[in-house]
Amino acid sequence: MSTTKMYTVAGVSTSNGKTKVRFANDYVGRFKILTKNGHTDVNIIELPDSMSKGDVCKFLSTHDKFQDEASQSAIAEFVVRNVKGFKESATVTPDAALVKEEAEADLTVEAETVEA
Repeated sequence: MSTTKMYTVAGVSTSNGKTKVRFANDYVGRFKILTKNGHTDVNIIELPDSMSKGDVCKFLSTHDKFQDEASQSAIAEFVVRNVKGFKESATVTPDAALVKEEAEADLTVEAETVEA
């Protein structure tokens, strides 16, 4: 039987130029540890309920305090690497015929330009 850890505090912080998602159950303790270890841009909040890491990421991605580019990037990277069952919805497979058609059109334009 698998158990899922639940967290009541989460956010992001930057260490050595790398922003990452942080999880904890004690706001003050986590904040002190992060700042003591030289983290910058520490932005953590108490969550409304205990949540799993996947649920925390969903919550943080829509929260007003985490809309900056570094936070959104860190959250997305964590989800892609660590949340089971995640599939990128932006995966697009190009139609081979369409790609060939566009390539031929580009060649035609180049040939007409050279002849002129």
